[in-house]
Amino acid sequence: MTTSVGQATDPFWAATIRRWNAVCWVLFAAMAVGLAAMDRPGGSKYWALGILGFLMLCYAVVDLFPDNPVLRPHAYLLVLVTVLGVFAYMRNSFGSLFMVTLPHFWMFSRTPRASLLFLGLATGSTLTGSWLRLGNSPKFFGETLVPVVIVVAVGMLIGLWVHAVVAQSHERARLIVELEQAQAELSEAHQRQGAADERERMARDIHDTLAQGFASIIALAEAARAGLDSDPARSAQQLRSIESTARENLAEARELVSSAQQQGQPAAGSVTVTLRRILDRFAEDTGLVVDADLEYIECDQPTRIALLRCTQESLANVRKHARASTVGVVLARQPYGVELEITDDGAGFVVGESAGFGLDGMRKRLAELGGELGVTSSVGDGTRVLATIPMDGDAGEVGESEPGTAQTGEELT
Repeated sequence: MTTSVGQATDPFWAATIRRWNAVCWVLFAAMAVGLAAMDRPGGSKYWALGILGFLMLCYAVVDLFPDNPVLRPHAYLLVLVTVLGVFAYMRNSFGSLFMVTLPHFWMFSRTPRASLLFLGLATGSTLTGSWLRLGNSPKFFGETLVPVVIVVAVGMLIGLWVHAVVAQSHERARLIVELEQAQAELSEAHQRQGAADERERMARDIHDTLAQGFASIIALAEAARAGLDSDPARSAQQLRSIESTARENLAEARELVSSAQQQGQPAAGSVTVTLRRILDRFAEDTGLVVDADLEYIECDQPTRIALLRCTQESLANVRKHARASTVGVVLARQPYGVELEITDDGAGFVVGESAGFGLDGMRKRLAELGGELGVTSSVGDGTRVLATIPMDGDAGEVGESEPGTAQTGEELT
């Protein structure tokens, strides 16, 4: 981790360095004033002022041009190590300079190891300069060696602690950035998934409503055209069915493109009433016998829609593929929920070889409500479709039958 002035990208750390620079210049100025005003006259004072001025100039250059490839911070630290040794050799007041510049070893080093290395060099340089001046005298050991070792040890501990705090700050900042990126990616993924789910829902609704209606219109139109000469009355009735189906498709299309909360959904009401209307239309359009056993059930709107769409898809499959003569529809309330069974006596098929969109769409629609779809069929034995949807005990009201209708074995023709 880089902690030099020019490469401190963390705003808090950069602000801290700027504040320390201001303090450092004040301390340098105080030392210069002290040397000029309070030190004894002599050539050593001017040499000390010159060395201090040279050090301040180097510090200013590194501070102003921290990223210059020639004026690297480590070069300044080598100058500082040398100046501390010279200062210790020249005079007793080297300790103040050592204290002022101690943080520089942490500010301008690239790593803690480099900081400790330069700090060790500075300590050796200072002790060497002081020893050359004082020799093995008690003054060297009592006034130089012990204080310098204590100051350096404390400086190392404080520097390592600050460096660890800064490293943790950078790590937290990195983790926060990664977390924000992960949240943005997750939000984008949720949006994509939501868009995909919406497209699938729209495709399923279009398939179950508009596509089935158009298929019915085509079948009725073909039948009406074929019977224009032989059975005009039947053809007229089929034309009326075409008109009615087209109007219903138009209403479905308007609901699908609407942004209302219940877009593409029939109005609330008993599922039994709506199913009976669908079966009446199917029997009228196809001429097949429809045996309906429908309990009067009130259920929530998603359950109602799923039951209606399953019925529409199953009847459309009967119309297109089954070649059946009779269709049976049973709607019943069970202890675990509501059950819809649709059977026919048609040609049947191999369930494992079915790859149509309709059955898959029915399964997904039921699965969204915790329900299941069972399909039983074999070639020549007809088909049985069983849709089950769980319901709470008070979610629906079950009556003996739809008001005004028979419940068991009613034949719709």
